[in-house]
Amino acid sequence: MRIIFFAGKGGVGKTSVAAATGVKAAEAGNRTVIMSLDVAHSLADIFDINRDLIGKQKGKLVKVKENLWIQELDIQEEIQKNWGDIHKYLSTLLSTTGLDEILAEELAILPGMEEVSLLLYINRYVQTRKFDVLLLDCAPTGESLRFISIPTTLEWYINKIFKMERTIAKYARPVAMKLYNVPLPGEDYFDAIEHLFERLRGVDDILADPEITTVRLITNPEKIVLKETQRAFMYFSLYKMSIDAVIMNRVLPEDVNDAYFTEWRKSQHQYMELAHQYFSPVPIFPANLFKGEVLGVESLKILAKQIYGRKNPLKRFYEGEAYQISKSNQEYELRLMLPFAGKEDVELNKIGDELIVRIANFKRHILLPRPVAVLDSVKARLEGNQLCIQFEGGNHDQDKE
Repeated sequence: MRIIFFAGKGGVGKTSVAAATGVKAAEAGNRTVIMSLDVAHSLADIFDINRDLIGKQKGKLVKVKENLWIQELDIQEEIQKNWGDIHKYLSTLLSTTGLDEILAEELAILPGMEEVSLLLYINRYVQTRKFDVLLLDCAPTGESLRFISIPTTLEWYINKIFKMERTIAKYARPVAMKLYNVPLPGEDYFDAIEHLFERLRGVDDILADPEITTVRLITNPEKIVLKETQRAFMYFSLYKMSIDAVIMNRVLPEDVNDAYFTEWRKSQHQYMELAHQYFSPVPIFPANLFKGEVLGVESLKILAKQIYGRKNPLKRFYEGEAYQISKSNQEYELRLMLPFAGKEDVELNKIGDELIVRIANFKRHILLPRPVAVLDSVKARLEGNQLCIQFEGGNHDQDKE
């Protein structure tokens, strides 16, 4: 099975690109499903499907054309299927604070419930092999990062906290019932959590396997959007997810010669050059700004052709990790692949939370995680084809061995 995440800042065109990729994959004979990870679903709108039909399906698969389905999850339906006893306890707990019962039920829908439901679908579709391709239209960057962190967080909770919490609740419940009116969770609550975790088991391996899963970052040639994309690039890399392409959406076509767009075009060219410095060696695929909205299968075919041309959209366009960050004792190390570079060629500069690596005419900007960005000392050495950069605290020296 092939899984591709389409991630980026809100409004950059993730849904359009995911849908266009789905259309091209389905036309090649692959059983393809596009799932929306965004609470504000827009997949049906992109395919110009009547919202009444989607409403009647209540989060189920909707067939768009041969080999192609879309799925927009209904959080209320997912709560009933996956969160029943957990949601019931949280609602009861909130009701004891004096909240209105309906409001308590609404507030008991915690952040992460929808993301876990989506992970359950991913696991199920991989195990049942119902589809050949799963394309994930992600929520804006911050929510997407929370989504991919959930399996690790849940595993830590189950291994470190869950059994202790369940044991404490078991012995404290009879006493608490006599002394307080605040309910402690019952066995049904803990059984539900355990069952949920069992159904999620293995999904973290699926997300981290580059032979199955890759990420494509959608961006626009604009300063603020590129900065957000750079941050997403770093965090997905930290989670060991393979980024195989960056798609530069809404580029002004070359045949637009109106003087009104002169400065805009100049600005876009500058940011596209900067994007290569940010994301190299991951390839960047441009897609032109459309005259109107991208709606319906035919316009999605045009968009897919712009992005991929004759390439197979399911191919891994970049294999390997653009960079790796690790920690040993109190030191952090960043490793970059720099084939054919000599020690005398490498120049390093650290400005704020960015590290700038220059080799002759090649320049690479790397956004650093906060714990690394605050360290002052930067040292580098070459090991074969890798540049190893060490970060330490304590002084403001920057040198190169």
